[in-house]
Amino acid sequence: MKTFMAKAQEVERKWYVVDADGKTLGRLASEVAKILRGKHKPIYTPHVDTGDHVIVINAEKIVLTGKKLDQKLYRRHSQYPGGLKEIPYRHLMETRPTEAIYKAVKGMLPKNSLGRKMLKKLRVYAGPDHKHEAQQPEKLEI
Repeated sequence: MKTFMAKAQEVERKWYVVDADGKTLGRLASEVAKILRGKHKPIYTPHVDTGDHVIVINAEKIVLTGKKLDQKLYRRHSQYPGGLKEIPYRHLMETRPTEAIYKAVKGMLPKNSLGRKMLKKLRVYAGPDHKHEAQQPEKLEI
């Protein structure tokens, strides 16, 4: 018996819409990352992108548990001396609410060219509207 290996050109991709209203950030991000990788399909192959497209709506209504809203920081460094930038989560949600979900999902995907390819299939919108009706996305409950 041979092991099945999916081929990139034979993968069928679906479109899903996920409503983030009232959902916890980490739990939502892990489920979205699983769909982007294709782990929910029986044809999952680790070295092939078998995942589906995901549209996340209502990103501004995502919640965090505990005191994370005040204590959680997003950090980045410019690689120059004194170049550390820290953004509190509360400020990030006021200015760019889509970035929080995008960064959480990005951290749960592989850190290589395959992970970057998977991340391109993620679309995040702050409000309830999106512009992908032509793809006829299915509503997905998480």
